[in-house]
Amino acid sequence: MPFSATVKKLVANAWDEGYVCLLATEGPDGPNVSPKGSMMIFDDDHLAYWERAKKTALVNLRANPRVVVVYSNMAAQRDGRLESGVLRFHGEAELHEDGAIRDAIFARLNEREATHDGADAGIGVLIRLTKAEDVRGKPLR
Repeated sequence: MPFSATVKKLVANAWDEGYVCLLATEGPDGPNVSPKGSMMIFDDDHLAYWERAKKTALVNLRANPRVVVVYSNMAAQRDGRLESGVLRFHGEAELHEDGAIRDAIFARLNEREATHDGADAGIGVLIRLTKAEDVRGKPLR
């Protein structure tokens, strides 16, 4: 089952609308939560983002690919666009430092992300989803 057009649009516009997606990882030094302004729904089975900071989240992904991405937008719940304003995407991340998948992720970045300092040296991260649900446990697809 595919994601709704509403969920796709909200995640695509998350940074611009002030509802940045948060990436939760676990690594050698414990958990980490990082804002990811380039997060996107790549297809109905994957999220993706552009890793240009190359800090704790990347260290953690190299040690443990399991992640949770959280999108929180209570305004969308209050105005009826979402039944629940908190969405959770569980999955396993794959790092793409070169190749076709890296290029495909970069091609989908918005102008702000594609032209940001360090963007050309970034890593494409593809997250294979194992579960996508709202905070109440209702599946998103």
